[in-house]
Amino acid sequence: MENILNQKSSLNQKERLFFSPLATFSDSAIRREYDARAEDGYRQNFSVDADRILHSLAYTRYIDKTQVFSLIKNDHLTHRVLHVQLVSRIARTIGRYLGYNEDLIEAASMGHDLGHPPFGHDGEKILSELTQQNGAGYFHHNVQSVQILDHIEQKGKGYNLTLQTLDAILCHNGELHSTTIEPAKERTFEELNNIIYKMKRAEKYDAIPMSMEGCVVRASDTIAYIGRDIEDSIRLGLIKRDELPLECVKLLGNTNGTIVYNLVTDLINNSLSKPYISFSDDISNVLNSLKSFNYERIYGNPAIKKHLNSVRKIYAHLFELFLNDLETENRDSIIYRNFIHDFAENYKQNHSNVEIVRDFIAGMTDSFFISLAPKSIRPKHV
Repeated sequence: MENILNQKSSLNQKERLFFSPLATFSDSAIRREYDARAEDGYRQNFSVDADRILHSLAYTRYIDKTQVFSLIKNDHLTHRVLHVQLVSRIARTIGRYLGYNEDLIEAASMGHDLGHPPFGHDGEKILSELTQQNGAGYFHHNVQSVQILDHIEQKGKGYNLTLQTLDAILCHNGELHSTTIEPAKERTFEELNNIIYKMKRAEKYDAIPMSMEGCVVRASDTIAYIGRDIEDSIRLGLIKRDELPLECVKLLGNTNGTIVYNLVTDLINNSLSKPYISFSDDISNVLNSLKSFNYERIYGNPAIKKHLNSVRKIYAHLFELFLNDLETENRDSIIYRNFIHDFAENYKQNHSNVEIVRDFIAGMTDSFFISLAPKSIRPKHV
């Protein structure tokens, strides 16, 4: 065991030689509490985080979580699990060329969307309305990702992940457009908690990651979905390839492969040895145009919103049902049997009934969510 621990020390030392001085080094990781398995074991800190996320129950449920398109019988559409893998692969490629910590990048990439509720961003908006109406603040999937890893996994005990991993997950907002992403100052757990507090009290609140690795993940989130969503939309006949904006096609290409390649290449070229992550102005402008195109022609397309009313009804029904079950202490309820019956007392004591209902519903897969609804309001696959 001593030899393998010496190897860990050697790996940490090699990071100082081969990583960029702007990188986050594994031996600088910070956890809320001393963690013998992480600190005294042979794996480096962010590798431990990545392993814990990979083996979490929430990661398993990615496979049945909506990315953009739901309730459509087509085996080749992107689900959340694939999107997360694409983000990880793209971000690690960028991180490798820029000299950043790939273990931290991988951990943040794998964990960044754990908090997405059933039916993607539409479900997020609906759940946020319900939590706000019931006094639990706004719901944001990035906040919920941290909630899952900090307070829900391990039967309410959490995984005691590093500050750097949780920060990158919390601040991954790939929906916002930025030409340049410069990391914020070093943070403490107290400051991270303060950001979470502010996010829950605002419909929109953005925070920049504290690390270069977090910035890479944030940019990679956009790179991973922008072209992939186009390919899925073409496959479904929502748009045609020759309808893509000409200025975007000229600089980025008209397939997901060329779009990803050109965005990654541009980002690397414009970020080498810089204390920030950046696209060139021209690429940034066409990327923003392509985002606008996607929002207009894909994400807001009525053809993929036809089940939204049914989904909204199910959210309202389940939220009211489970809240009532907790308030009346109905121990036969599925929220007790499938969720909190064997949870740590600390979780139960520190969360209101509304927050417990939020956590249970947010963690559901799409199919499990639908299966709990009365048949009269269940949507059908098209």
